[in-house]
Amino acid sequence: MSRRIDYHDDPGAPTPNSMVPSVNAVVTNDVGDILMIHRTDNDNWALPGGAIDLGESVPQAAVRETAEETGITCEIVGMVGIYTDPRHVILYTSNGEARQEFSIVLTARAVGGSPTTSSESREVRWVPREDVLSLPMDRAMRMRIEHYLKGTDLPHIG
Repeated sequence: MSRRIDYHDDPGAPTPNSMVPSVNAVVTNDVGDILMIHRTDNDNWALPGGAIDLGESVPQAAVRETAEETGITCEIVGMVGIYTDPRHVILYTSNGEARQEFSIVLTARAVGGSPTTSSESREVRWVPREDVLSLPMDRAMRMRIEHYLKGTDLPHIG
């Protein structure tokens, strides 16, 4: 299985060799809990998401990735921000891809399904807003969730 290693402001990080637009979704249920996945590739908690495929829109990619990774069907309702920090490099050990960050984070509401794991998620669960930041996660993911929770000056562009 491929591992994912995130580098932040690290002079020892590999030189990026790709940039792949990706999307994450902050999916909430009727009581405001946030849908989170425990990733299989880096053992961190994260919002569902992944690469945007050719032929699909950003919202379509968010809905597809959420369903694939969590079993939850959602509809997009807004946007948290766009994240393109060139000092954040993501290394995929299986193929040596070193990606410069390019992530669009949307908001969504759950409309169906039930939490189900996948090859990318060892655990899927609804987490109360007040507990979500207590989960172990990469600092880039934490920042995105913090922006969502604060809700001010959105969308974030950076």
